Amino acid sequence: MVQPLVAVSTDVKQFENYTWHAAPQQYLEAALAVANVFPVLVPSFGDRLDLDCLLDTVDGVMVTGSKSNVHPSLYGGDASEANGPYDPARDATTLPLIRRAIERGVPLLAICRGIQELNVALGGTLATEIQEREGALDHRAPVSDNQDERFAIRQKVSIKPGSCLAGVFGAGEIMVNSVHRQGVGRLGTRLEVEALAEDGTVEAVSVRDARAFAVGVQWHPEYWAKSDDNSARIFRAFGDAVRAHAIARSGVRTAAE
Repeated sequence: MVQPLVAVSTDVKQFENYTWHAAPQQYLEAALAVANVFPVLVPSFGDRLDLDCLLDTVDGVMVTGSKSNVHPSLYGGDASEANGPYDPARDATTLPLIRRAIERGVPLLAICRGIQELNVALGGTLATEIQEREGALDHRAPVSDNQDERFAIRQKVSIKPGSCLAGVFGAGEIMVNSVHRQGVGRLGTRLEVEALAEDGTVEAVSVRDARAFAVGVQWHPEYWAKSDDNSARIFRAFGDAVRAHAIARSGVRTAAE
């Protein structure tokens, strides 16, 4: 009985006089406790990494959320300070990792910044400061020092009938904790819309004709994965896909089987 490995993206941070490659604990905890997979942090070293070697070893990829934004030069946007902060080392790592995981049929879960990276990786664009659009909802977190309040489940999204996520949640509306100020602009090649907010903002996508689970969500299922059923469902679905990939690749039964 083995626990399959999942590659997890990292942010590059400067503190304590060091450069850190790090990921928030909520994502790691949700992967370990709810998806029942072994999260492994991937340093953001860009083309210095042998991604095929990595994908020979892991059975899934999880791309996390972050305060930073994808650099607009990667999709023809406005690279102003207002659209930051940026993390070019992460961009140089996650975008090729996403593309290669899809090509190789490795299960992929992309969350918040992750769905935006997925869209850009497949040729899409991002819309900035979406709360300023006429008729748009304000998808930003409330100003608070309380993380539970900032990530509270307060927004309704509609799951597309017949979609990949309809198989996870059922078609119809669910409540989520979508916290962002930019989102999907022009949809990337091969992407299908899985869920929309009430104002039409794209809240989830999947990769058309993917060989494995390949989904991006704009909300934060990691935050309440231990206590909210809908948050847990997507991690369980991802974990099931990871285990199926592990079995197909090696024939070894995994910890949740």
